[in-house]
Amino acid sequence: MEGEYNSLEHESVRGMIECLKIITRAKSQWIAKFAFDCATKKGWSKVTAVLKANIMKLGDGLFLQYYEKVAELYPQIKFETIIIDNCCRICTSLMCWVCPVSVGTLSTIGLLAWLGELAWYPAVGRNIANPIAILLSASNMLQHLSLEHHSSIIADAVKKVIKVGKVRTQDMGSYSTTVDFIKSVIGLLDLHGS
Repeated sequence: MEGEYNSLEHESVRGMIECLKIITRAKSQWIAKFAFDCATKKGWSKVTAVLKANIMKLGDGLFLQYYEKVAELYPQIKFETIIIDNCCRICTSLMCWVCPVSVGTLSTIGLLAWLGELAWYPAVGRNIANPIAILLSASNMLQHLSLEHHSSIIADAVKKVIKVGKVRTQDMGSYSTTVDFIKSVIGLLDLHGS
């Protein structure tokens, strides 16, 4: 939505690139409300905002300010913050199963996307990466967007491909490619719901 991902970059001096991070009140309120509404719907007792307000005092400070205002409207839900560095230390010190469990929680989507990029990095351009984590992450994200049908058809298709066992990437003991696995999943998608 905003932040570093708005593609506002320029070369101010030859050999020096500046990237603008945009944070607005409107989007900060929207995402905070989304987080608390999601927590209410799921019956969660806590919302954690992951940020870098200790360094990006104005940008993340504004984000935090509106999170705190929205939190006041949800007194039944505990609100806390964590600096992204500390969150990364927590996540990387745990076993890898933490990532799939955490996917979809609003405060960790960006972090987990980053961790996913790290996992894929050695396989970039080689067509050998196992796409299961990315596909299930997409499924979980759709579920959190209240698109349960779309979420379940992706998760079901992934499970069917694994169960049948004909298409397996190298890490699963075979020689299928990333594209082979994704094509197999797509082939099983029931987009219209039978």
